[in-house]
Formats: sequence, C-alpha cells, structure tokens
Amino acid sequence: MSGALHDLGVAALAARLKAREVSAVEAAQHFLARSRAHQALGAYLAEDEAVTLAQAAAADARLAAGDTAPLLGVPIAHKDIFVTKDFPSTAGSKMLAGYRSPFDATVVRQLAEAGMVSLGKLNCDEFAMGSSNENSAFQPAKNPWDATRVPGGSSGGSAVAVAAGLAPAATGTDTGGSIRQPSSFCGITGIKPTYGRASRYGMIAFASSLDQAGPMARSAQDCALLLSAICGPDPDRDSTSLDVPAEDFSRGLGDSLQGLRIGVPKEFFGEGLAADVRAVIDAALAEYVKQGATLVPISLPRTELAIPVYYIIAPAEASSNLSRFDGVKFGHRAAQHGDLLDMYKKTRAEGFGDEVKRRIMIGAYVLSHGYYDAYYLQAQKIRRMIADDFQQAFKTCDVIAGPVAPTVAWHLGDHGNDPLADYLADIFTLPASLAGLPGMSVPAGFGEGGMPVGLQLIGNYFSEAKLLNAAHRFQQATDFHLRRPAGY
Repeated sequence: MSGALHDLGVAALAARLKAREVSAVEAAQHFLARSRAHQALGAYLAEDEAVTLAQAAAADARLAAGDTAPLLGVPIAHKDIFVTKDFPSTAGSKMLAGYRSPFDATVVRQLAEAGMVSLGKLNCDEFAMGSSNENSAFQPAKNPWDATRVPGGSSGGSAVAVAAGLAPAATGTDTGGSIRQPSSFCGITGIKPTYGRASRYGMIAFASSLDQAGPMARSAQDCALLLSAICGPDPDRDSTSLDVPAEDFSRGLGDSLQGLRIGVPKEFFGEGLAADVRAVIDAALAEYVKQGATLVPISLPRTELAIPVYYIIAPAEASSNLSRFDGVKFGHRAAQHGDLLDMYKKTRAEGFGDEVKRRIMIGAYVLSHGYYDAYYLQAQKIRRMIADDFQQAFKTCDVIAGPVAPTVAWHLGDHGNDPLADYLADIFTLPASLAGLPGMSVPAGFGEGGMPVGLQLIGNYFSEAKLLNAAHRFQQATDFHLRRPAGY
C-alpha cells in the first residue's frame, strides 16, 4: 500500500492525525478532491466544501488542544437516509429533492461529537428500497471494481465511497441486508448491529421494525471504532432504542479463536449458491479451522420463508411510513392539481419511483380488511419462528457463517424488468434482519470477473464484539480487505 491518505483506514488515518503528520483540513481536502475526480461513480448526492472544511478546522483545534478522541478529524460520509442540518436529505427520492432538515440524526450527531468530519451525503436506493442502487431517483451508483456492475443496495453509495477511496468510512442502514450486501459486492467490511443498539432517530423510515444503522469501512478494526461511537440508548428520541450501554468494541480484537464454534447452515449452501461464491466461502471457513475454530453443521429450516415474510412485513410498514409524503407539509408538491385528493394523487405519482410505488401498493394490500389476517399476521408469526430457529442454532454454535449473497454483483440493468430477481438476492441476509440479530460482511476473496465476495458472520443478540473479533482475526491472516479496485 502507498502512503496516500485514501489508502489508509480509519484507525491508520486517526493515528496520523494524532501524530500531527497531517491535519484534518488536509485530509478533508484530499477526499473532497478524490470525490470530484471520480464523480462518474455516482457515490455522492450532496457535498459542501465550506461546511466540511469548517468541521475539519474545528477538529484541528481540538487536536491542537490535546484532545485524544479516537475518531477526531477522520472524514466520514453519510448515507442520504440520515437527515442532516448542513446537507440536503433526500432519501434518494424526488419526493424530498432539496429538503433541508432542521436537525441531525442521532448517529450523525454522535459521530460529529466524536470529531468526525462530514464529507457529504451518499447515494442510495430510493427510501432504501432496493438491492442495487439502481432505484435512486438521481443516478445509479457504479461498482468501482467494474463500472458496468451494480454496487449493491440500498447503501450502494456508501460502499462505493469506501471501496474507491472517496471516504475512509461511511454510515449505512440495513433493513434486509443493505449494509452487508453492498459491502460484499464492493469488497469492504460492514456491520449491522443488534436491532435497537443504534438510534433510528433521524433515519428516514422505511420499515421501522427492521431499519438499523451501522458503519461501513475497510476493516473490522475500523468498524469497531465507529460502532463504539454510534451505539447506546436514545430513549428520549427513539422508543425502540435499547437500554444497553455503549461499549468499546475494539477492546477484544485479537482474542484467540481457539474453540470458537462456527455454525454452517445447510440452507445457505444449496442449489442457488453460485460455484464461485461457494469456493470463496469454503476457503474462508478453512482459514477459521486453521485458527482453531470448529465448524458445526446447523439448520435454519425457514430460510426460504424469509423472502415472502420480509416482502409482506417491510412493504406493510413502508406503506404506513410513507403516507406522510403527501405534499402538504414538506417535500414535493404537484404544481398542477385540482382538489385536495387530486393533489395527493399527483404529488405521490410524481414524487415516488416505481419500486417505492410497488412496495406501497403491496403494503396497503396486505394491511387491508380481509387480507391482514391472511398475510400480515401470518408473516409476523413466521418471523417469530425464524428468530426461534436462530436461538435453536446458537445452542450448538457461537457464530454463524455463510455467504452474504448467492452471486457476485450483477451488471447494471440485468434485473431491470424483474424485481423478484432483486428480492431473491437477499435470501441470506433477510433471516438475521427479521430476527433482529447482528450480522456483518467480511471481504473473503474474489469470484467471477474478479468481483469481490463477502463472508457473512451472524451472531446472537449483543454479540457484536465477538463478530468483530472473528472478522479481525480473519483479516489479520488474509489481505482481501486491503485490495483495491484498479485505478482507485
């Protein structure tokens, strides 16, 4: 690796800032220039150099005063699902084009208080609905490993920014895999914590019982530093925030894996898994065995049901959450309309994209009279069973490992006329989301076309430290997380 700032992860850049080898302003200027040079990737939706440099100057002042906060002065960019005072907050939708929030999301505020410098807002699928970032109303983000391919979604812009060295770290959100899948497709590390560990306040809601914030960065060490800053209770603003204190997730990094029991679900290795992905995952599991871990065969029998269950529950919650976008108080309003009902119809028809409309309609249908019991209620019952399957598995293993996605990143437009193909790509990430469990993607190798493949690690509730250590030990023995796409 060269000594360029964009080759450094969060921990390494923080060390250089503390040693005063580089200033926060210089680091911010470097990444802003990188972003301008690689605009064709479509990673950013909003930037403001004056805001960024003012934050960097404030960080330099804290560093000069002897402040030793671990993230002080390190740049970060935020998925455009998080509302921000200093940048527009659009959720990747025309419905919110140009919207300015009067406050920062809790996660944004926590990272700012830790001294991180915001580079801007990152592209995403509209209202976080998608697996490819092609549903952004403004432009699709492109995978830096192959610009003809998708970066994954919905946190596609976040994954692109980190993979291409346009930011050392980014925030993402994971409703059904939207941190883990783009991390896998772009060869970076990302973690979704236990549901409720990070505040949802200020995250533009998609499915409230599933949405969860998490960090995306180069390494498990970097993710541990970021996760330590954003976890913790937020009872005054988020009623689903858990009363579990923040912890230092980097403290246990490097612990031995001797005796670690890794559950390998047979349902994750069936006919739908591409041979190139399977080969990478098998090799990663073999590395864990070399480090003293034991592989334990397990079963998650309701894995296939996760797709229909998720695509009933998530659209149902989306139809409710997105009802607020009606052109009355904020956001887009149709310029030409008749009465109030006509304004509602035209505003929503103009403001929402096809995938958002599709999910709103599905959600309204499954919640309607006569169908609630047949669909939504049954889906919630099976969701509970999926969670029980995991608890049964954790009686015999400490963590669960498998692929993040059945294939490597597909080409832009491949799923254009087949939304079900996108849905099926989430089969391995949805179960943990429905159960509210922590999960992460760890760069594990490369498959067809030289595209990255991620290893998924899933833990029991509040076992983020265990997952991060398992990922860290793997990264100490391999260099997949250090490899960069050509030209970046």
